[in-house]
Amino acid sequence: MSIAIRKPLPLAPACTNSAFVRDVMAGLAADPKWLPPKYFYDQRGSQLFERITELPEYYLTRTEIGILQSHAVDIARLIPLNAAVIEFGAGSAEKTRILLRAAPQISVYVPVDISGEFLAATASRLVADLPALRVIPIEADFTKPFVAPAALGNRPRVGFFPGSTLGNFEPHEANILLRHAAAMLGEGALFIVGIDLVKATDVLAAAYNDAAGVTAAFNLNLLERINRELGGDFNLQNFRHRAFYHQELHRVEMHLVSLARQRVRVCGKAFEFRRGETIHTENSYKYTVELFRSYATCAGWESVATWRDERNDFAVLALKAQAAAEAGAKTAVAPGV
Repeated sequence: MSIAIRKPLPLAPACTNSAFVRDVMAGLAADPKWLPPKYFYDQRGSQLFERITELPEYYLTRTEIGILQSHAVDIARLIPLNAAVIEFGAGSAEKTRILLRAAPQISVYVPVDISGEFLAATASRLVADLPALRVIPIEADFTKPFVAPAALGNRPRVGFFPGSTLGNFEPHEANILLRHAAAMLGEGALFIVGIDLVKATDVLAAAYNDAAGVTAAFNLNLLERINRELGGDFNLQNFRHRAFYHQELHRVEMHLVSLARQRVRVCGKAFEFRRGETIHTENSYKYTVELFRSYATCAGWESVATWRDERNDFAVLALKAQAAAEAGAKTAVAPGV
């Protein structure tokens, strides 16, 4: 009996001690396996996500845009003169344009995004469309602390975090991010946050399992990125997208399911997969407004305004950063979801 010997792939140049490499290697070695959703957003992943936002099943984007358009004047009234808006995960900045046009008192816009190419294109379009606005893009992982540009000076800072992106974080991680945002934006700063609300399971299932298969392509693109950047040999035909709503945890989970027993190599290391084993790639927590307000309070924020759509599918909240002493007096344990 002969045994086929598979030659190891040459190590990709990117197989160094980067955060991407460390996270991928740790996630694939874990049981159960996982990969952080922030790595979805390379150039192609960002483009695929923009397509997702236009799908008929994906209510989140159009609903949030509707809220922002309907209440733009009310939101603008809360933004101080000569303000700097810092957006966590800018993407195409489509929603930000609503804010920028409604509040001409905004003098600086700082889009922060992990995808450098996509960020540069977004910044260029904004500069062309709004020449009076100063745009200072930052290529960074906003899930970790980052430094605001010195060029902001003493301008009042406003955080913008739309898209229910906060729901992608585990509760303790979201608490940390909210605390970091409060520290960077400063006492009394405004933070405008979008959250997806608890709703019927069939609506949620359809939103993450679209008929056109764009969300599936978005999920699988993460493996394609690992192949391209880390010399992986994932066969995408051997994996399937799976998304479902976890009723008890109030979250949608996204997975990549192995369709066969297989071995995959990344950066020269082999990882075994059982048939039916999954890689957990994303969570999307769904909140009630009351729960999220309590959650924000634990992280040093006070809720000052809430806007919802007529179907109660989505909410946009305006939060105000509390004084450090006041925030420190709150319990650090956020309510469960």
